Amino acid sequence: MDKNTITGLVLIAILLVGFSFLSRPSQEQLEAQQRYYDSIAQVQQREADLKAKAEAALANENGAEASVDSTALFFDARQGTNSQVTIQNNLAEITVDTKGGRIASATLKEYMGQDKTTPVTLFSGNDASMNFLFYNKKETIQTEDYYFTAVNRTDSTVTMRLSADGNSHIDFTYSMHNDTYLIDFTIQAVNMEGKLAATNNYVDIEWSQRARQIEKGYTYENRLAELTYKIAGEGTDYLSANNNDKKEVQERLDWIAFKNQFFSSVFLADADFEKTKLSSKMETQGSGYIKDYSAEMSTKFDPTGKEPTRLFFYFGPNHYKTLTALDKGRDEKWELNRLVYLGWPLIRWINKWFTINIFDWLSSWGLSMGIVLLLMTLIVKAVVFPTTWKTYMSSAKMRVLKPKIDEINKKYPKQEDAMKKQQEMMGLYSQYGVSPMGGCLPMLIQFPILMALFMFVPSAIELRQQSFLWADDLSTYDAFINFPFHIPFLGSHLSLFCLLMTATNILNTKYMMQQQDTGANPQMAAMKWMSYLMPVMFLFILNDYPSGLNYYYFISTLISVVTTLIMRKTTNEEALLAQLEANKKDPKKMKKTGFAARLEAMQKQQEQMMKERQNKK
Repeated sequence: MDKNTITGLVLIAILLVGFSFLSRPSQEQLEAQQRYYDSIAQVQQREADLKAKAEAALANENGAEASVDSTALFFDARQGTNSQVTIQNNLAEITVDTKGGRIASATLKEYMGQDKTTPVTLFSGNDASMNFLFYNKKETIQTEDYYFTAVNRTDSTVTMRLSADGNSHIDFTYSMHNDTYLIDFTIQAVNMEGKLAATNNYVDIEWSQRARQIEKGYTYENRLAELTYKIAGEGTDYLSANNNDKKEVQERLDWIAFKNQFFSSVFLADADFEKTKLSSKMETQGSGYIKDYSAEMSTKFDPTGKEPTRLFFYFGPNHYKTLTALDKGRDEKWELNRLVYLGWPLIRWINKWFTINIFDWLSSWGLSMGIVLLLMTLIVKAVVFPTTWKTYMSSAKMRVLKPKIDEINKKYPKQEDAMKKQQEMMGLYSQYGVSPMGGCLPMLIQFPILMALFMFVPSAIELRQQSFLWADDLSTYDAFINFPFHIPFLGSHLSLFCLLMTATNILNTKYMMQQQDTGANPQMAAMKWMSYLMPVMFLFILNDYPSGLNYYYFISTLISVVTTLIMRKTTNEEALLAQLEANKKDPKKMKKTGFAARLEAMQKQQEQMMKERQNKK
């Protein structure tokens, strides 16, 4: 092969590589192509699902065809002009589309959006959809394809009618009542015998909603926004709030909720939902939405029209007592108050019977929410003070014994004598009736009470858009400083309440270390830096959290620091040591702790084992 041939082949190869590189599709084109393929797959899946539903619905239907040509059953209703009908009460306003007969928007009159002037709209336009599927031998009737007629309309009620002819129709009736966010919804067939499958006693429902970002803080609202559902006769469950998630639920359900941080859209059924498929997808930050929810389910339906299907909607706040009131007079409780997250079972119980009632009592005084939180914290600290005092005294007793512990440390400087040193320390504590673990139980007792308020604050809608000091909204972060760039793990702002919380935690750690430095653990010094690292980590973790939560954490820790200083100043450690010495001389006055007794027994057992080994040698 000569030089010219080789040169030609190289040039051809370069041209081919260059052409393939220049002609390859862009990332945008690849994404558009993928969306196209996905849409085709979705359409095919949709058709397969509809076919499966129709086959299941008509499995028990006889072979006779419908008496009326199915293509003409609601033929006239396929054409029309979409219009909206508004109904309302003193709390909410909803609009109902004539296309599909569905609720198209829901607005809450008493709650404002981020601009603090426009009422909160949970959804509108294409944000939400609802489709009901009825069946006969020739077709699947999807209500989203038909135009309804509004009849029997008042300010708070409307019936959407899907007419087959002058005498046969399906009615969707919506009714609102004053002082409640609950909407009654009934479905009833009228003179539809022979036009709907007679043996099919249920209706399939498809419901979806893109949950809007209603609050300023995307990160925290997204964390509390989750698709939640209530299993009939049992408790609630939910899909993941942090990832895309979907689930087929085998149990019957009382209700399904598309939940935001402070508001929810809930669909409830008197006869329960079954054959339920749920899906929750994450939305991109900055899109104006936080989740894309969808649900498919079935509920009881009488095609003869003798018994209407009773359903309910709740479009309103996640307010504990508002949701609890909906169970009044009901034999089977909905327990919608589960939409308000109050912590684990024990903590939830404390919040239910203590925190919420005290909070409502203080709020009724007309005080600023910042002052209410301050008073709440003081009350909680007063309740747990006996256990705080017991924990402090346990540490104080160990601290006054520190010189004796130091003597033991000097007596056994070698590592191989660690066991002897530990035994002698435990013997010393036993003699004085002091337990190194004496402060742990009181701390465990007060922990659920302190955590209850910590869990309650982020879910308290009462804090929403309530200002205090420099924070204009206690339910979201206080951006005291905004950065023109994004700092990893911190974000593009700095919360002053979070910064103050961090500083007080460092200060509290310092005093706790001084209080607990009994010399009993030589490795304590090496661990101190980790104790100081945790508050710094909180700065990054809690910077996006509600300012009300950081404010509570700040004042709670500050009160702890002040309490520790006061107890330290008012405790006469010389008198405490003298009392311990007196108790040591008089065993009747000395109360040996169970822990100390067990340590003493273990020590004697080890000594006996050592003697036996020496005798064998």
